[in-house]
Amino acid sequence: MKKGNSILQIKNTFQENSGFKAFILSILITGLSYGLYKGMLDNFLVEVVGMGEMDRGITEFFRELPGILIVFILAAFYMLSAETLYKAGAIIMLAGMAMHAVLPPTKVLATLAICVYSLGEHIQLGMKSTITMQYAKPGKSGVALGAQNATSQIGTLVGYLVIVLVFSLFTKDQPYTVFFAIAAVLAGVSAAFSMRVTGKSETDETKRRFYFKKKFSKYYMLEMFYDARKQVFFTFGPYVLILFYGANAAMISMLFAISAIACFFTSPIVGRIIDKLGYKVVMVADTLILVIVCFFYGFAHHIFPKDVAFIVCCVNYILDAIISQASMASNVYVQDLSDSPDETKATISTGVSINHVITIFIALFGGWVWQTLGIELLFIVSAVLGLCNSAYAATIKVKKKAAQ
Repeated sequence: MKKGNSILQIKNTFQENSGFKAFILSILITGLSYGLYKGMLDNFLVEVVGMGEMDRGITEFFRELPGILIVFILAAFYMLSAETLYKAGAIIMLAGMAMHAVLPPTKVLATLAICVYSLGEHIQLGMKSTITMQYAKPGKSGVALGAQNATSQIGTLVGYLVIVLVFSLFTKDQPYTVFFAIAAVLAGVSAAFSMRVTGKSETDETKRRFYFKKKFSKYYMLEMFYDARKQVFFTFGPYVLILFYGANAAMISMLFAISAIACFFTSPIVGRIIDKLGYKVVMVADTLILVIVCFFYGFAHHIFPKDVAFIVCCVNYILDAIISQASMASNVYVQDLSDSPDETKATISTGVSINHVITIFIALFGGWVWQTLGIELLFIVSAVLGLCNSAYAATIKVKKKAAQ
């Protein structure tokens, strides 16, 4: 009954004469393919490719590079519709996944495959919202965006759980190549569905240019601090568990799955806290909590036996994922300063581009710190970045309407 109600809700959200069915199916299958891919990637890089701490930082540099280039790519192909770019992104993602399945697992080729996949992923990411809102019925854009996001999350979660189930059964020879091939086939199916997406939606202007205004200077600085510290956890959090504690692919994928479920249930709660306490309080408080998370992640092995320290780090990884949702507060801050919805979108889009510039260099710096000075200092750096974020957020002057 619930399943039928969900399907009916989707039908009532999107226009009947649009290509929403093929679009939603492509998003679902892409999510499943990504869940398989992400669930085993870090272990694959360690166990098969032989990447160490610094190597992972270099790989992350190239994975994030398309995030910087996407503004220029979209500007160069401004004449193409959002649907055409979405299809191009699907084909590029398929190429990147297929490279993982067929190319020799060397450091250079694995990094190239990750970069190609990331390029397609970033192109699609920029088009999803535009197409979703174009297909939505009048007054249903918000619900449609929620349905699109939920569909992607469900697919990704299923992918994680498949990796947990299958890789738990293979204790010695883990089937990385087989599952990269399966993920590539799924990417191909998703690309086939994306070819059936119709329409000629104009690409979002806010994603094709940078938008700088003095009144948003604090927002840009906060984004730099926040994403610098976030990148440490995103890039090196799983790697610490694999290299230092010996976590296998099933364990890492289970951790991702639990984090995704926890975020699904806590996201509305975080949103209500932002509305009740105000964005400034949340922006200051969340990074203070982060200091505790960083301390245990970097020093747990000095305090507890190694098996207990591993559990402590896993719990803190999930906690970091939950408190990361407080980043929504910065979007509310931008909305509070903006004179129009378009200005809000343009500013946030520029903030995302700034984030990518910072994160690629933090990835390289983090790899060097870990390799030369140890994981303790790596997470001390992350904590310091968090404290800088809190200190800077404390200087924000809140408008009366936001404080009420």
